[in-house]
Amino acid sequence: MKTWHLDLTHSLRSLLKNPGYAGIAILLFALGIGANTAIFSVADAVLLRPLPYADPDRLVVTLHDRNAPVSPADYHDYQKSVQAFEKMGAAQMWGATLTADDRREQIPGLQVTASLMDLLGVPPMLGRTFSEENEHEGHSHVLLLSHGLWKSRFGADPGIVGRTVVLDRISYTVTGVMPASFRFAPFWATRAQMWAPLDLDKRVGDRDGRSLRVFARLKPGVNVKQAQAEMDAVAAHLAEQYPQTNAKLGISVIPLHEKVVTAVRPTLLVLLGTVGFVLLIACATVGNLMLARSVGRRKEMALRLAVGAQRSDLVRLTLVEALVLAFLGAAGGILLGSWAIDLLAAMLPPGSVPRQAELGFDRTALLFGAAVSIASAMLAGILPSIQAMRANLNSDLKDGGRGTSQGSRRMRSQSALVAAEVALSLLLLAGAGLMMRTMVALSQVDGGFDPHHLLTMQISVSGTDYDQPGKRENLFRQVRDHLAALPEVEAVSAVNHLPIGGDMWRLGYRIEGRPAPPPGENWGAVYRVMMPGYLGTMRIHLIEGRDFTEFDNRTSMAVAIINETLAKRHWPGESAIGKVIHYGISAEDQKAPRTIVGVVRDVRQGDWIAPLDNEIYVPYLQNPDSMGLSYLTFALRTRTMTATADAAAAERIVREVRTFAKSLPISEVARMDRIIADELWRQRLAAILMGAFALVALLLAAAGIYGVISHSMRQRAQEIGIRMALGARTGDVIGLALWEGMKPVLSGMTLGLLGALMLTRFLATLLYGVEAHDTTAFAGAVVLLITVCAAANLIPAVRATRVDPVIALRQD
Repeated sequence: MKTWHLDLTHSLRSLLKNPGYAGIAILLFALGIGANTAIFSVADAVLLRPLPYADPDRLVVTLHDRNAPVSPADYHDYQKSVQAFEKMGAAQMWGATLTADDRREQIPGLQVTASLMDLLGVPPMLGRTFSEENEHEGHSHVLLLSHGLWKSRFGADPGIVGRTVVLDRISYTVTGVMPASFRFAPFWATRAQMWAPLDLDKRVGDRDGRSLRVFARLKPGVNVKQAQAEMDAVAAHLAEQYPQTNAKLGISVIPLHEKVVTAVRPTLLVLLGTVGFVLLIACATVGNLMLARSVGRRKEMALRLAVGAQRSDLVRLTLVEALVLAFLGAAGGILLGSWAIDLLAAMLPPGSVPRQAELGFDRTALLFGAAVSIASAMLAGILPSIQAMRANLNSDLKDGGRGTSQGSRRMRSQSALVAAEVALSLLLLAGAGLMMRTMVALSQVDGGFDPHHLLTMQISVSGTDYDQPGKRENLFRQVRDHLAALPEVEAVSAVNHLPIGGDMWRLGYRIEGRPAPPPGENWGAVYRVMMPGYLGTMRIHLIEGRDFTEFDNRTSMAVAIINETLAKRHWPGESAIGKVIHYGISAEDQKAPRTIVGVVRDVRQGDWIAPLDNEIYVPYLQNPDSMGLSYLTFALRTRTMTATADAAAAERIVREVRTFAKSLPISEVARMDRIIADELWRQRLAAILMGAFALVALLLAAAGIYGVISHSMRQRAQEIGIRMALGARTGDVIGLALWEGMKPVLSGMTLGLLGALMLTRFLATLLYGVEAHDTTAFAGAVVLLITVCAAANLIPAVRATRVDPVIALRQD
C-alpha cells in the first residue's frame, strides 16, 4: 500500500507539472465516461430494472394479432378455461372531467378489474383498492388516485379516503391513493392518473367490442410457452364456436417486461454501442498522449531501472497515472452525465419512453461510472505499460536514442492506435450518415395533409351542462364560429380524432349489393367524424366528389367520404361516388345506408410510416348524438409564417378559448408539426446523438493523427534537415509526411468499412427509406474522414518543411 501511495503521489505531482497534457486527457475521459454513464442510466431504468410490481417475472400481457385488444366475452372465456394463470385482470382506457374548486380538468385514467390490482401486488399508500363487488352496477362509483393527482388536485390531503369527488357530474368515493412509484400500464395509457372499477355486466356476451388489455400472473412453475399452448387451444375452440367474430383470431402471451421494452430496446442498444465507441476512441487518444509523453520520460524510466526498480514497478506507475486521469475524468463525467440525462429527458416527448419518470442518476449509475473508469484506464494504459516494460537501459540513457528499435515500436503502437480511432470514427460516421438520410426521407413523407401552422386542441363538454343531446352540437358550432372570427385564424374545423396525434378507432363496414367477406376477414376502416371545413383546414386534397356542408345534418340523406385506398380496393378503375356503404359506431348507424359523396387522398393515421389503411369520414352534424362524442378535437390553421409566430399565436388562441368557454375542459393543446416530430422521436434522437458523437469521434481521430505526425516530424527533424540540405523539394517532404500519416488512416478505414458493413444492420429498425448498407452514406463518411485526416496530416508536414536545415543538422 505504501508503494501504491508513493506512485499515486508521484503521478499527481507529475500531472501538475504538465497541466496541458493532464487537462486534455481528463477532458477526453470525462466525455467518454459521462456519455456512457448517461446512456447507461437510461438503459438501466428502461431495460434492466425489474418492473415495480410484485414478482414481475411472472406477469404477462395477452393480445390478439396485430396488438389488438380483447373483447369482454373472450376475456371471460380465457379467464374460465386457461389453467396456466394464477390470476387474470383486464383494463380499458377511460377518462373523465374532474370538477373540484370550480375548476374542470380532463383527467386520463383506466377502468380496471379488481383482480388486476391484486395481481400487480402493489398495496396503496392510503386506503384500499377495489373489491369484486365494485365491478357491478350500483357499486362501481369508487376511485383510486395516483400519487401525483392526489398532490396536485387535493393538496396531498391525508384524509382523502372516503371523500367524494365529481367526475363527469357523477359522484365517486375515493377508496385509496397509490404510492409515488406506482405507474400503470407501463407500455400503454402511460399518462393514467386514476383508476375506477371496470363494470362488464352489460357486455358479458360482447365479442365485437375489443377494448380490453388483458394481464395475467403465471402460476409458480408455469412458463410462457405452456401458457401460450393453453391460450392457443382456447382460441381455436372459440374460432370454431364463433366463426363470425373469432375465425383466424390468434392470441399471444407476452412477458410484461418484454412488451414494455420491445419498441425502445433497439434505440437504446444503438446508443449504448455509439457511446461505447466514443469511449474507445477517447481511450485510444489518451493512450496516444501517454505514448507521446513517454518519449520525454525515457531517461526517468531508465534511471529507475538503473537504481534497482523492477519493470513491473514501471508498469504499475504507468497504470496508476492512467487511473488518476480516468478517475479525475470520471468526476467530471458524472457531472456531465447528470446534465446529459436532464437534456435527454427534455428531448423526449412525455410518455414516449417506458418508465420515463424514473430516469435519473442513482447508485447504480455511480458504480457503473467507477467500473467504466477502471476499464478505461486499463485500455488507455495498456500500450504505454508494454512500452515501459520494454525500456532499454543503455539506449534510453543516451541522448541520441531516437533511432532505436524502442522508438520504432513506439511509433508502431501510436500508428495502431490511430488506425483504431479511424476505424471507430468511420463506424460512427457511417451510422450518423444513415440516420441523417433517414431523417431526410422522413421529412419527405407525404402525410396527406399540411402540418405546418396548424394548432390543435381537444375541447370536452363532459361533466358540464352542455353534455346533453342537442346542446353538444350547438356548443361546438359556437366554439368553431368564435375561433373562426379570430384574426390569427385562417380556417378552423373539428374531428373526433386527429391523424398521428389522436386515438384511432377501426370499425367494420359492408358494401350494399356485395357479399360480406368470409369469417375472420372482416372489412374494417379508420373511423373519422368531422365538421364541415375539416378537409380544407387540414388541406386534405379532395380527389373527386364533394366535401361535407352544413346541410349534411339530421334531416338529410346519410353520406360518407372515403379515402383513396378504400376506393381502389373496392372500385378499381371506376368511380366510387354514389356507391352505398354501411358504417358507423352504433347498430342503428351500421344498418343505415350511407351514400359515398367524396374520395380524398390517403392520410397517415396512427403511425407516420405505417402502411396506409382504409378510412371513412362521416359528418358530425348528421347524427351527433348517436356518435356519443362528448369532445371534439379542433384544428386551427393560423395566418403566421414562422414557428415562433405559431407559438405566440397558439398562446393567444388558447387564452381566447378559455375566456370564451370558461366551463369547458381544454386539453391536448399542441402544434401538428410538433406532434409529428414527437412521433418520430426515436429516429430524431438517434440522428442527433449519433451525429454529435460522430463529430466528437472525428475531432478526436484528427487530434490523434495530428499528434502522431507532429511527434514523428519532431523526431525526424534531423533527417528532414539532411534531405532538404541535399536538395529535397518541399513537396517531396510533404508527400513523405502525408504518406506516413495516411498509412494508419487507410488501414483504419479498411477495418472501419468492414465493421460498418457488419454492424450497421443493427440500425435497421430505426432506418426509413434507406438501406443499412447505403452507398451514399458510406461514401460520404469515407470522403469526410479522408479530408479531415489529410488536413490533420498536412499541418505538421508543412510545419516540418519550414525547419532551418542548419539548425536541424546541429541537433544530436
